[in-house]
Amino acid sequence: MLHSLHHVAIICSDYQKSKKFYTDVLGLTVVQETYRAARDSWKLDLAVGDHYQIELFSFPNPPARVSRPEARGLRHLAFAVTNLEESIDRLTHYGVVTEPVRTDELTGKRFTFFADPDDLPLELYEI
Repeated sequence: MLHSLHHVAIICSDYQKSKKFYTDVLGLTVVQETYRAARDSWKLDLAVGDHYQIELFSFPNPPARVSRPEARGLRHLAFAVTNLEESIDRLTHYGVVTEPVRTDELTGKRFTFFADPDDLPLELYEI
């Protein structure tokens, strides 16, 4: 029934700060940016590699969402990387703090967690 993941939608509290984080720090490509006057809202479509898309939204005064520890709902968003150290170095260069590298006990693959400007938990997973 399901073919693939189409997109992930994220609502941010500071549009310019989050736009800079997802484009400059994470290096995602802007596909389209739209201001929706009726909603006083920005929508930024971002490409993640060749397959997936993130929709970054701004809304006036969005309510905060509990994200830690292990709150109900979406747990985190994971990005596949080919070189974990290089990716961590890039984040560190931009002042982003990452957790210590761990190894997935089921796959043997290495990963780390970090957060976006709204403290959304994000993961780098080495493939």
